[in-house]
Amino acid sequence: MAEETATHAATEAAKSAASAFPPFDTSTFPSQIFWLVVTFGVLFVVLWRVAGPRIHNVIAERRSAINSAIEAANKARGDADAASAAYGVALAGARARANAMADETRSGINAEIARAKADAEAKAAEAMAAADTRIASARTQAETHVADAARDAAAAIVARLTGETVSADEAARAVKG
Repeated sequence: MAEETATHAATEAAKSAASAFPPFDTSTFPSQIFWLVVTFGVLFVVLWRVAGPRIHNVIAERRSAINSAIEAANKARGDADAASAAYGVALAGARARANAMADETRSGINAEIARAKADAEAKAAEAMAAADTRIASARTQAETHVADAARDAAAAIVARLTGETVSADEAARAVKG
């Protein structure tokens, strides 16, 4: 019985060792290979017919979205460049108009200054002419007064020195002459 128990224990150990991990059990290899092929085939068909087209569609949609975004960015860049050029043209036009207005204002002010200067010079010339007239009149009066004073003085000197009276006409001729 000891032998029987030892052989029985040995067979049990061999059975438990052989049936301990089924994938390593050579008696189950054909069924494992069959199920491997079936599972691989099912996964291949699912990936090929379902997941593959979906992945391809997602990639195509992303590529299309990226390309349309790039096209939109290029169009926006072109629009921005055109707007910048239009802004530059408008700015140059505004500067030209501002310069023209400044030149017009400057020429208007210069014309007003010239007019005011001419008016002032005309008034000064009139004042000078009036002053010259007054001076000439005063000179003429002064000469008349000096001649009268000289005539009277000559008559008085002759009267005092000689005691004779001289007429005003004679004294005037003597002073002039």
